[in-house]
Amino acid sequence: MQGLLIAGRYRLAESIGSGGMGRVWRAHDEVLHRSVAIKELTAALYVSESEQAILLARTRAEARAAARINHSAVVTVHDVLEHDGRPWIVMELVEGRSLADAVKEEGRVEPREAARIGLWVLRALRAAHNAGVLHRDIKPGNVLLGRDGRVLLTDFGIAQIEGDTTITRTGEVVGSVDYLAPERVRGNDPGPSSDLWALGATLYTAVEGRSPFRRTTPLTTMQAVVEEEAAELRHAGPLAPVIISLLRKDPSTRPDASEAEQMLAEAAEGRRPNGAQAYVPTQYGGATPYRDSHSGTGRAVTGTSGTGPVGTGPMGTGSGSHTGTPLPPMAGTPATGTSPAGTSPYGPTGPTTIGPTGTGPQPTGTGRRRRLRTLALVVALAAIIGGGTAVVLQQWHQNRQGGSGSSVSTTQGPGGSVPASWTRYDDPAGFSLYLPKGWKRSPFGPQGELKQIDYSPDGGRHFVRIAVDTSPDFADPYAHQLDLEQQLRRLVHYKRVTLERNVYRDREGARWEYTWTAQPKDIKFPGPRRAVEETYVARDGTEYALYMSAPAADWPTASKQFTALLQGWQEKTS
Repeated sequence: MQGLLIAGRYRLAESIGSGGMGRVWRAHDEVLHRSVAIKELTAALYVSESEQAILLARTRAEARAAARINHSAVVTVHDVLEHDGRPWIVMELVEGRSLADAVKEEGRVEPREAARIGLWVLRALRAAHNAGVLHRDIKPGNVLLGRDGRVLLTDFGIAQIEGDTTITRTGEVVGSVDYLAPERVRGNDPGPSSDLWALGATLYTAVEGRSPFRRTTPLTTMQAVVEEEAAELRHAGPLAPVIISLLRKDPSTRPDASEAEQMLAEAAEGRRPNGAQAYVPTQYGGATPYRDSHSGTGRAVTGTSGTGPVGTGPMGTGSGSHTGTPLPPMAGTPATGTSPAGTSPYGPTGPTTIGPTGTGPQPTGTGRRRRLRTLALVVALAAIIGGGTAVVLQQWHQNRQGGSGSSVSTTQGPGGSVPASWTRYDDPAGFSLYLPKGWKRSPFGPQGELKQIDYSPDGGRHFVRIAVDTSPDFADPYAHQLDLEQQLRRLVHYKRVTLERNVYRDREGARWEYTWTAQPKDIKFPGPRRAVEETYVARDGTEYALYMSAPAADWPTASKQFTALLQGWQEKTS
C-alpha cells in the first residue's frame, strides 16, 4: 500500500506502527505539503458485517472524541475520510516515540521526568473530562514523547463521550487490562477517577520498568487489579506517594484532578508532595508500601484497543502470555470441530490456556505465556466481576470473527522429512507450517505484540499452538521456560520429562516436555496428558514458541508429529 493516494490528497509513505485494530502510516498531505499520520482500520477487513459496524462506529467515535478536546497535549485530528469502505483518521504526526518505547529502550524513566510526563497527561485528561470525554485506555503506549519535549495523549479509540449511546456490548470490558481501574473490572461505570487510576499505573510502569499488576493472563491480571496491591516502588523517589494515591482501590479515596496536578507539579520539581501523604494507606506508614509476594516476572496478555501511538517509533504495547497446551491429533485424524477463536476447550493443559469456553468456566493460563492456574481462580474472578459470568475482552470478540481455517491458504506437503500427505498452512500472522489436512485455525487471545494461533483437528483433544512475541520479556528461552514451569507445577501430577537448552534453526533455544493429569471438572478432555514446546528467539528478536499436546496414550504418534512440525516450520521473513 506504500505510495497509495488516499482521498486524492494523502499519499502513504511508510507504516510506523500497528496494534489490535489498525495500522498507522506516515503520509504526505499533497495539498498543504506537510507530514501527517493516518490510522487505517485494518480490523474491519477480517470481521463479520455486524462486527465491522461496531468497529467503524468506534473509529468515528475516536475522531469525534479527540475533536472535542482543545488542548496542546492531545494529538490533533485533522480529518476523517472514507476509503475502501472504511474510515481513515488523519492526525497530527508526532516525531518521537511513545512512553512504552522509552521504558523498553531505557529500562525506566527518571522520577522527575516521569512526573513531568504525568503532569501533561493529566492536563490532557482534565481537558478531555471537561469536554465530557473519558479516555478509558491510558497506558504507556498511548503517551507520546515528542523530540521537541512535548508530551501528547493519543488513541481515543475506546473513549466514552457523555451523552453518546454506548457502542460496547453489555458486560464487555475494553482497554488494556492491566491499566483498568478496579471499579471497571468489577463492571461499574467508569468516571474521571478511572482515568486517573490508569495514569497512576502508567507512571508506575515508567519509573519501575514494569506494569504494576500485569500477571500471566487477562483473568489473573484483573484479579490482581481488584485484590492485590502493587509491588513496592523502588525507583519512584518523590513520585512514589503520588502513584500510591492514584492507585487506591476505592475511587472515592483517590485525589481529584486538581489535587493530582499539584502533587505532580511538586514531584516534577524534585519535592515530595505535601498533599500526597493523606492518600497513602495507613498500613504502609508512608514508607515503602505495596509489597506483593505474588508479583512475578511473567507478562500477561493485554488487549489493545487501537493502533497505539502516532509517533515515529514502534507502536502499541499490547503483549501477553503465550504458551501452548494440548497438541494435534494423529496424521489423518478428521477434524470434528473447533472452538471459537480466542477461547480454549483444552483447559489447564499447558501454558497458553486462557479464558472461558462455551462449555463453562475454564482454568486460566498463567505463566508469562505458558503458566496456568486451577478452575478455582476463574470462579473466584467471576464472583469478583459480578453476575457469575466471565468478562470477555474487546479483542476476543473481534478475534472470534476474524480467525478461522478459511483465512489460511494451504498448499500440498513437500514430502521428504515432512509427510507428503500433509498440507502447508500459510498463516495470516506471517509464518507457515505443515500439518495433516483438515486442521482448523483459531487465533487465541488478543493479537498484539504477542500473537497466539491454535490448530486442531478435533476441537482441542490434540492441538498445536504457535506463539509469536515481538517484544519478549526474556532474552533466554531456557530461562523463560523455567519461569513458566513454576506455575505449571500446580497441575495435578505434573512431572517434568525434560527441560534443556538446545539449538534450533541455528539459534539458541530450549525444549520443554512434561506430563500431568487433566481433571474432568476443569476441561472436557480429562485424563493423563503430555505436552512439548520448542522456544527460540529469531535474529530479529522475535520469540517463537511451538507447542503441542495430546492425551498421553497418543504420545508416540504426537511426538512424531511434533518432529515433523519442527522440520516444516518457517518463521515470518518480512
